[in-house]
Formats: sequence, structure tokens, C-alpha cells
Amino acid sequence: MNSVIKGASYILVHTPDMVLYNGTTQTTERIVNPESEYLKEVPEKLRSYEDAVAYWPNQTYIGNVHPEELAKVEFPWYDKKMEGAQRYGKFGEIMPEEEFLLLVQASDMFEVVRLEKGFVAAHRDAFAADPVISSDIVERVHEGVELSEIEHFVNDEHAEGLYFDGQLVGCVKAAHDIDQNLSAHVMHENLMSKASSVLALLYAIRNAGIDKADVEYVIDCAEEACGDMNQRGGGNFAKAAAEVAGLVNATGSDARGFCAAPTHAVIEAAALVKSGAYKTVVVTSGGCTAKLGMNGKDHVKKGLPILEDCLGGFAVVISENDGVNPEIDLDLLGRHTVGTGSAPQAVIGSLVADPLDRAGMKIPDIDKYSPEMQNPDITKPAGAGDVPLANYKMIGALAVKRGELDRKELAEFTTKHGLTGWAPTQGHIPSGVPYIGVAREDILAGTIKNAMIIGKGSLFLGRMTNLFDGVSFVIHGNTAKEQKAQAGVSEEEVKGLIAKAMKEFAASLLAE
Repeated sequence: MNSVIKGASYILVHTPDMVLYNGTTQTTERIVNPESEYLKEVPEKLRSYEDAVAYWPNQTYIGNVHPEELAKVEFPWYDKKMEGAQRYGKFGEIMPEEEFLLLVQASDMFEVVRLEKGFVAAHRDAFAADPVISSDIVERVHEGVELSEIEHFVNDEHAEGLYFDGQLVGCVKAAHDIDQNLSAHVMHENLMSKASSVLALLYAIRNAGIDKADVEYVIDCAEEACGDMNQRGGGNFAKAAAEVAGLVNATGSDARGFCAAPTHAVIEAAALVKSGAYKTVVVTSGGCTAKLGMNGKDHVKKGLPILEDCLGGFAVVISENDGVNPEIDLDLLGRHTVGTGSAPQAVIGSLVADPLDRAGMKIPDIDKYSPEMQNPDITKPAGAGDVPLANYKMIGALAVKRGELDRKELAEFTTKHGLTGWAPTQGHIPSGVPYIGVAREDILAGTIKNAMIIGKGSLFLGRMTNLFDGVSFVIHGNTAKEQKAQAGVSEEEVKGLIAKAMKEFAASLLAE
């Protein structure tokens, strides 16, 4: 039987100070043009925590708003606040920067994170009050050090500063004297990814209603790489995050594939469970500091606040078929192969049409498609357009070409089978998976029958190949009862045939 989606989590961490100090657009600008007018404007263009919480796409990401409800809100969204917006949502939360820094320190196993005493004392109780932060995690938070010690590491030892409200409150030290792979910069980005993954794991376990001890395997699918000078990407983020989250029975490994990695990882997890290798597998990912403020210049130039001010994370719990939850159908996998090519029509054909053809289905037979779910509020001012809408137009056009959709129905197709983008541009985070949690609920509620998750990746960014990448899978309602019923009929038929054969055999013996 197919494995099922037991639960999912989606978390955001509001990190405005990291936009300025750790986002690649800003750090590069500081190197090439340190007196840049843009850099002077950034602090004034950073949103408050309250504004980030009241942002409609953020509320959609953590589960307080359904994507269809978001689609009814007048666009653009950056200048409209949601009334009654909450920090906590159905799928996760939007954690403030000050509390997240304490989670980062609790996730540090090699004492490279230092936080100032007063800062820890001021925010420890709020951190401990978070509903998914257990006492053993709180106990890992050190009482802190003097600010002078932090200043020494930042000024004299090349440590990465940790800031809150523009003030230095901590640092991340290098983990090795000469190994660039363990530099303060790399340790900083890796710890931020790890800590946000920990938060996503904690919510996923809660949302799935399982015990931490039930998890047997974890797959991390972020875009960072941890290792040392001898193996830069040796890993293992998955096991490192599982340790902090308290998943004592879990082992794990990392899956990498740029933006397509989450979809690859979910397919791998579903296969591991279906094979019987593990009963429960969690796919998880933390955020990417490099992408904070990635399109900040375009946003500021056009009078917008810097909208890429949150780290994103998610986790999906995949378990043995329980007869209730939606299934991941491994017979309906789309693959962008080496020979597919990079033409848009070829890509969509391989990811959408090919798996449906094998099942005798048509493109309109899928209720909802979830490709690259980037928030158009972020991408349109940057000149990238509405990415989800562009995908839906290509899928619809392919359906028209195949004779499965009338050309007049194309506009309706994008609305009926599409979704409005709401995910933060954290690279891998928007690529298909933001809809898994919603799709699970919609299928259970009977509002849709199925959904296709499409992950795409730009492998050429790593300068190892010019190839594009992509995989897809279909989620549908649980079929365990049907399969059991079919198996039951077959079993009775077999018993009948055996009984008949025995009678005939006995009769032949008597005849002799």
C-alpha cells in the first residue's frame, strides 16, 4: 500500500537584522559599494514583527488563511494588513528574531554561539513559553556572556555578529582556525538552517499527533551544506536537527537538488515507508540566510518594504498507510530526465503529462497543481512576474494542445486548477511543497480529490551541469479500504478454486 501524509508544518522566522547583515544582496553591496544609498535605506525599509505577522501571505503559509481566501484579497498585499493576525497558526508559527536566537544557541553543539547576558535574561521566559519548545531545549540555553567578550570575537576573531534591533547581542565564532568550510560565515548560515529545521520538526510531530520516538528516519532537503575541508557537503543536517528536536529513535541523511530537493525528498521518504524499511519518515528543511532581502533593491526602488525578511521552514510526516490519510501515489511520478531538455513545453510534458498518460488520466483530472508557489508580491516588482500563474498557463496550454481542454476554458483552468502564490522566496521552500499541508486537509474534507506537487530545480547554478531538474508526484484520497475489499474478493475466489480442486482430486481418487 502507498504511504500516507500524516501531517505537515510550516514555520517562518522574522529576521530583519539578518537581512542587513547576512543577506547576499546586502553583504555583496557592502563589499562593492560600502557607501551605497541602498544600504542606508535598508534599515528604514525593514518591517516590524507586527507587520510581518499581519502580512496575508505569511498568515497563509502558517495555515491561518486558505490560499483561496488569499486569492480574494486585493493585490498587491504588502500595503494591506490582516486584521486579527496571529503569531501561531494551524501549521506552525512566525517566531520573532529574539526568541529564534535563543533556539540557535540551543541548537549549537560546539559552543560557537555566544549571546549577551542581558539579552538572554530578557527573552528566555518568552522563548520557554512557546508551545513546542520543550524544557530540555530551554535548558540548553546558556545564561550568556559579557558584551565585551562578544565584541572581542567580532572585532578580533572574525566572528559573525548576531544583532537585534540594530544592536550587537551575540556572535557565531569560527569552528576552526583555518578551515574555510568551518568559518564563522558558514557556521552562521548552517546554524540558522538547522535551528529553523528544528522548529519545523517540532511542529510537524505535534501536528501529526505522533510521539517523537515514532520517527525512524529524517531527510533534510535544504540548500546549505555542512562538512569540513575534506568533505564540504558531507552532512548531516537531518540527524543534527533530529537530535535537538528529541527524535531519539531517528537516523537520517540529507538530500540536495536546489529547489527540486523537497519533492525528491518526499518521494524518497514515501518509497522508504512503502518498502517497509521505515514506518515513519519526516522530510524537513530550514531556511536560507543568503536569500534574505534577495530582491531588496527592486523593492526599495519601487517604494516597497523589504518583503524577504523571514527564514522559512517546513516538515512533512510520512507514515505507513492508516486507512485515513491521503496517499502519495508512487505510480504517478513525473521525472525531468537527462534527455528531456530545458524547453518549457518539454519540462511540463515530462512532469505533468507523462505520469498522467501512464495512468490513463488527463491534465484536467488533477484538481490542483502546486508548482513554484512564489509570492507574486515579491517576484513581480523584481521583474520575474507571477511565477505560479506562468506555470498554470503552460500546463493549461499543454492540455489544450492535447485536446483535453477547450481554448476558451484556458483562463478558467488557471483559477480552477491553480493556486495563488504565497511562499517566501527561500529557494527550495516555494517549490511545490507549501501546498502539501493544505492539500492533505482539503482531501480529507472532500473539497478536492487529488493534487500534483511539482518541484523544479536549477542545477546549473552549481556549475557542474547545464541541466535543469524536476520531479512530481500525486497525492490522492486513501484507497486502503478499496484495496482490502479487492484483496478480500480475490482471496475468497482463491479459496473457492482450491476447494473445487480438492473435491475434483478426491473424486478422481475414488474413481480409481
